[in-house]
Amino acid sequence: MKLVIVTDAWEPQVNGVVRTLKQTYDHLIAMGHDVYLISPEGYRTIPCPSYPSIPLALFPSRKVFSDLDAINAEAIHIATEGPLGMAARRWCIRRKVKFTTSYHTQFPEYLRLRLPIPLRLSYAWLRRFHGRAEKTLVPTDSMQSNLQKHSFKNVYVWGRGVDTSIFTPDNPQEIDLPKPILLNMGRVSVEKNIEEFLQQDIAGSKVVVGDGPDLDMLKERYPEVLFTGAKFGKELASWVAAADVFVFPSKTDTFGLVLLEAMACGVPIAAYPVTGPNDVVTDGVTGILNEDLAEAITIALHLNPQDCIDYAKQHSWRKCSEVFAQYMHNNSNTTSPGSTPVMTPVGLHEEH
Repeated sequence: MKLVIVTDAWEPQVNGVVRTLKQTYDHLIAMGHDVYLISPEGYRTIPCPSYPSIPLALFPSRKVFSDLDAINAEAIHIATEGPLGMAARRWCIRRKVKFTTSYHTQFPEYLRLRLPIPLRLSYAWLRRFHGRAEKTLVPTDSMQSNLQKHSFKNVYVWGRGVDTSIFTPDNPQEIDLPKPILLNMGRVSVEKNIEEFLQQDIAGSKVVVGDGPDLDMLKERYPEVLFTGAKFGKELASWVAAADVFVFPSKTDTFGLVLLEAMACGVPIAAYPVTGPNDVVTDGVTGILNEDLAEAITIALHLNPQDCIDYAKQHSWRKCSEVFAQYMHNNSNTTSPGSTPVMTPVGLHEEH
């Protein structure tokens, strides 16, 4: 199948959306699909307000329209709601081309943490953006239910995986700090609620692995915490494998890839009972979900690491990519195998 993935989030950004799309892209190609990627690469960009490490394409419509016209794809997936995603959506509506979307981020909740914008307004805009899609893909059952409560239609679950060739319990990092080691990894920003973890009065040492806009502020505020900065690949896995508990204080994640990655390293989870952990963590087996984060950490220390490893091995990126490919096939712009995609202009009228 010839398909296009349109995303405003791509390397060198480091986050769960990019890891998900990169794994999906690589596995789809390995499965024999012809995959085209439209990302900020090759576009003029500006830094995202309040998050300068994220580049946003500047006036991308002409190039997006030209690229999509030239590719003549059988399936188009719009992964993000940024400038590239909006341009691709306009192209699809003008050409009467089917498309799917995905919902990776609880954007209304993230935005609410930074600006006083009512959730209902953000959800109304997102409902309009995704409303013309044949399917909107979400990572968990909880997110499917949440969007349906906000009157989203055609919401389907597309799960996530973990690369167990990288994330293993082998070769843990030597951390010369008092035990137990309590670790968090990911983007260091307000929506991740990391400060809630750092404020816990509990024995042991706290380690934060990652980079982000709040890193300098938290380093100054919590000098007793070890902040490693960003780590990648097997080095990242070695830091995770050195932990006794992986602490996940976020209340806004749709999934939390880092949860599977920690479990693959044999590290149990301590988290709040919210979307993401509720779907990924088996409470009492691979982690502890509790409104009292300190209590969750204390109990998680006694869980069996092998249960975490066994659970993570059940979630491969290959399986996730197969599910994605099936969704694309079912919503392709062909009437039969080998036929030409339907891409007829609709004139001057379009939905914005």
